[in-house]
Amino acid sequence: MGNAAETLYDRLDPDATDPADLAEHLERHDRLGRGCAALPDARHGLERGTVVVDGETVVRGYPSVPRALVLDPTVAEHFDAGRVAVEEKLNGFNVRIVDPGDGDPLAFTRSGYLCPYTTDRARTLLDLGAFFAGHPDAMVCAELIGPETPYTTHDYEGVDSHAFRVFDVRDRATGEPLPVDRRRERCASYGLPQPRLFGEWEPESVPGHVREAIEELDERGREGVVMKSPDGTTMLKYTTEAHHHAELAYAAGTPFERGRDFLFSRVMREAFQAYEFDEDGGRLRERARDLGESLLLPFVETIREVAADEGVGDEHVARGDPEHVGALLDHLRSFGVELDVLADEREGDERVVRFRKVAESTRDRTRHYLDGGTYDE
Repeated sequence: MGNAAETLYDRLDPDATDPADLAEHLERHDRLGRGCAALPDARHGLERGTVVVDGETVVRGYPSVPRALVLDPTVAEHFDAGRVAVEEKLNGFNVRIVDPGDGDPLAFTRSGYLCPYTTDRARTLLDLGAFFAGHPDAMVCAELIGPETPYTTHDYEGVDSHAFRVFDVRDRATGEPLPVDRRRERCASYGLPQPRLFGEWEPESVPGHVREAIEELDERGREGVVMKSPDGTTMLKYTTEAHHHAELAYAAGTPFERGRDFLFSRVMREAFQAYEFDEDGGRLRERARDLGESLLLPFVETIREVAADEGVGDEHVARGDPEHVGALLDHLRSFGVELDVLADEREGDERVVRFRKVAESTRDRTRHYLDGGTYDE
């Protein structure tokens, strides 16, 4: 771990005064025969998820993207560039893919863990050989989307199981992004699928165009947009009403797994959007009813499930190489996640496992209250 800290210190010039300051925060793990040392949280000027592979290859974490609560004047205040590109923000699992130099790409989670399952999916679903042969120092930033993923599930047209969408390409060691137009051209030339580009406009006209995009995406139950400066260095995200309500329903379904801050932040986004979109009395009450249903209905359903001794938690599907599906389940259990395997089948050469991530805290605390326990406020 000391070597990894020295590598980060020597190559990236972090805020730490010496490598030992970094070493105490690095978490080491071994996956796929690789030794990794990762920063699970942002430290010393380095992004969350920055990782060193085999003591040599530095993979920068992905920067945190700020959120706009109101489009006007936030867009104009945030962007100095003469133009702003607007792309769709997809609801999936964010990974970074690199080739450390041996032709075997690796996929890392936001917190810097090498994920065997996502690595297998990336190698299978994306044509990465030619891309990394031409751009060996690149970091492909992608979203794993679809109804069959072991992390975040969401239905997308044309995606029956799961798929990747590349939303950024950066230098793996410095984190410097490719300009948006060059990234889109490069990915297209290698056949790497990307999110939809709505357009590129001057900052003062962006709020109107984003509002149109948000209204369209909202009708389709999609997540939102990301606004980017042409050079890709400045970003801002904005999400739909449908996404706010979906996240509230998700949290309310397992209420004791997520804190009050999670709920409040989604309600706050909804309030500011309702204000800016100038909802009239009837439309505002409709939004309020939808928000209330998103909170109360899943919560009550969970109480009923616990009362009936049914399973509580998020259901997912893992599909792929049998060895890597097994490694995924082991990986989740290693983080203390209790899994209920609901189905384990073979389809051709693939193993398909449907499982539930058990919401232990919600299950146990709900049972406690149903059995007469009191709630301390």
